[in-house]
Amino acid sequence: MKMSKLMNVLIAVAALASASSAFAAKEGYLVDTRGNVVRNNYGECWRTGYWTPAMAIEECDSSLAKTGKGIGPEAAAFAKATLQAETLFDFDKSVLRPAGKQALDEFVTKMKDHPEVELLLVTGHTDQIGSDKYNQKLSERRAASVKAYLVSKGIAANRIETVGMGEKEPVKSLKECKGSHGKKLIECLQPNRRVVVEIKMQKPTQK
Repeated sequence: MKMSKLMNVLIAVAALASASSAFAAKEGYLVDTRGNVVRNNYGECWRTGYWTPAMAIEECDSSLAKTGKGIGPEAAAFAKATLQAETLFDFDKSVLRPAGKQALDEFVTKMKDHPEVELLLVTGHTDQIGSDKYNQKLSERRAASVKAYLVSKGIAANRIETVGMGEKEPVKSLKECKGSHGKKLIECLQPNRRVVVEIKMQKPTQK
């Protein structure tokens, strides 16, 4: 009986270690209770807010995963940036404001100065006010508006990828805004309304 119990414990430990390993291999991606990567309506894997190209896995980002580190050079040409939605858009809108265009001009310059950046990823995020479906569409429209502006300034469309995360990756939870209503709730959830701009693919440096 003792030997049998010991074997059961060893099997359980091995299974736990295997599950932990599988989960670690998908770091940077949203996974369901069975450890499968969650995908959007377009079949694309959902990335977490802390995802980096170095976390790329074959089933989601095969072109990045094949490089080993996900990104060719030792360092990205420029840093990831988070732009608050209120800078770019009016509340609940997806049309770029003049101030938003000025904020994006920085990335126009960076993309022109760094032709080695093959793909820029623009991710839209919303707060939790409204339905999931509505917020998903709003985040997609906002990301698309950013891309359209960059393209209008001379950046090739195939160098920019957009994705909408809706309300799925909040910086601030509703619990943290408990008791807030109306304008106060909107202000409390403001950090969630954002657009993240980062390098997704970059050519290796020439040596």
